[in-house]
Amino acid sequence: MFKRWMSVVNRVLLAVSIVSAPLLASAQQATAPDELVKQLSTQVLETAKRDKGLQSGDVAKLTALVNTVIMPHVNFERMTASAVGKYWRQANPQQKQRLQDEFKALLVHTYAGALSQVKDQTIEYRPMRSKPEDTEVVVRSFVRGKGDPVQLDYRLEKSVDGWKIYDVNVLGAWLVENYRNSFSQEISASGIDGLIAKLSERNKTNAGSASGAAKG
Repeated sequence: MFKRWMSVVNRVLLAVSIVSAPLLASAQQATAPDELVKQLSTQVLETAKRDKGLQSGDVAKLTALVNTVIMPHVNFERMTASAVGKYWRQANPQQKQRLQDEFKALLVHTYAGALSQVKDQTIEYRPMRSKPEDTEVVVRSFVRGKGDPVQLDYRLEKSVDGWKIYDVNVLGAWLVENYRNSFSQEISASGIDGLIAKLSERNKTNAGSASGAAKG
């Protein structure tokens, strides 16, 4: 079950990686959410196309990119809490931090493989339906390249630091919901520490694979 879920997640995050890139916080505060996503998309596509390290799946370079540039524009605590679901309230502070750390490491590794596949994709945006007073919105788009277009939508929330991404929808499936179903099964079977251990094990395997690929 866990391996099958990971396969789905990898496919989902291929599309997610195309648009999850940064802007300065000051610019973000003054930018409408749909315009923000457009700017992020343009920047990450251009970066991925010209950076040979990202194209080759350089995990160290990608980790630096995620930690310094991408994560400041994502409400990652909310994303992790939503993925863990009702069990988040049962976790102690140390467990919550471990869940965030392992979850992020999992996503970072998947980004490395996803960005290496960015070639000639373009993105088409749908008009955003929202009101000026809305504090949460959905930005809808399609990624076009070889094959059929890929639906890619974003949930954003308005915070004191500007708009933050907290969920992504690919082909009709919200990322957090996919994680929640798998996380719930693992916690039911092995508890919160069991989920942390499973994620940690997976991340160690990923790190070993990345190291082996780099040496090769």
